[in-house]
Amino acid sequence: MEALAASDPHALPSQQPYEYERVTLTEPDWRRLPGWRDVTEAQWRSAQWQRAHCVKNAKQLRAVTGSLLQDRFFEDLEADQQRFATMSTLLTPQMLNTMAPHAGPDPRSYTDAFLADPVRRYMMPVAGDRDPEWPSHPYAERDSLHEAEMWVVEGLTHRYPTKVLAELVSTCPQYCGHCTRMDLVGVSTPQVDKLKLTLTPADRQDQMIDYLKRTPGVRDVVVSGGDVANVPWPRLESFLMRLLDLENIRDIRLATKALAGLPQHWLQPAVLEGLERVARTAARRAVNLAIHTHVNHAQSVTPLVAEASRAALDAGVRDIRNQGVLMRGVNTTPEALLDLCMLLQGEANILPYYFYMCDMIPNAEHWRVAVWEAQELQHNVMGYLPGYATPRIICDVPYVGKRWVHQLADYDREYGISYWTKNYRTGIELDDPDALTRRYPFYDPVSTLPESGRRWWRENGGRKA
Repeated sequence: MEALAASDPHALPSQQPYEYERVTLTEPDWRRLPGWRDVTEAQWRSAQWQRAHCVKNAKQLRAVTGSLLQDRFFEDLEADQQRFATMSTLLTPQMLNTMAPHAGPDPRSYTDAFLADPVRRYMMPVAGDRDPEWPSHPYAERDSLHEAEMWVVEGLTHRYPTKVLAELVSTCPQYCGHCTRMDLVGVSTPQVDKLKLTLTPADRQDQMIDYLKRTPGVRDVVVSGGDVANVPWPRLESFLMRLLDLENIRDIRLATKALAGLPQHWLQPAVLEGLERVARTAARRAVNLAIHTHVNHAQSVTPLVAEASRAALDAGVRDIRNQGVLMRGVNTTPEALLDLCMLLQGEANILPYYFYMCDMIPNAEHWRVAVWEAQELQHNVMGYLPGYATPRIICDVPYVGKRWVHQLADYDREYGISYWTKNYRTGIELDDPDALTRRYPFYDPVSTLPESGRRWWRENGGRKA
């Protein structure tokens, strides 16, 4: 080996910026946590047990962690819930178990590890995480992508010419702190009085199907929410079968973070049997049926997640793809992103598909990265994965839609404003003659700007025309 290295300086993998090493997936031992010391494997694998033992508040978290977490953590958590949080606390045991999996039993070191944990940073934010000067960007909005503005019926967003988003439910098995639909999803917080779906589920689905029958130009339906794992399976299966009866529908995507946060749901026999019925019908009608999940860090990829993914593929789902979100302190280094993608692709049969830049919702500035940082990250992850499994890093620009981070039309780095164009009209721009020539702005976090840019935003009241 030494002779080889001397004759060929490119021969050793350790000389590459990123070195791949296959990792065996492991399920963190939930029994290390005092409140789950007596939980059996059969209980842990039960979706019903998982849902019944979700952590919704500090008292329940104390019951699980015992004396491991010090008071300073709970004080920081309470401050965040009162001042910043756009999502309430809701953590499945499965998700909580992936936080600080290797922390020692000493309360001080455990608390430090828990605070530093990347999964904790986006699933259970605390006040100390937030940007002290710019917790929100001046142009942050509750419905930052204007999805509700583009509803053609309640819950059905027609944003792209051939694609719609069907929000069947406004709840999830767990709530992510950075949720782009924080305006609708979950229960209200002191900061956000949530919007409500008003139609009955049956009426909402009837109106969605009626619109799709009347709009043959739509071929692709993302079935989401919330999370489809919170739709009772018979109701979800009925809706999917109705979609499959429409000749114009060629792609159906089921959006569920629960594949990672509650894989037990997707391993239930009744769910898998129903999924197989839907998949068989989709295959017979040449419709592409896929699952889109949402995994942001390698710690979340466990044997149960891989088992659920393989079970869905065995049931006949064509593809399982990951749509993660770039978040500072979670996955914005090449190593963290590649570690995650290697586990998804190599061990869990989940295709690394998109990583979105975090949307411009309130109190999200500590997570968001600048466009130039996303461009650098895209550059640094190229070449390590197969081309079809190399994720695209995406900026979801308001009124424009998903754009690869290198597709911007112009970029003012001093003020952190990128400009984007598009090649189609949304449903609310059909009569807008300038929609296809207008330049649409997107804003970098102020904290990432040079001092001259930060000063400008401070001196001009935090807004730039």
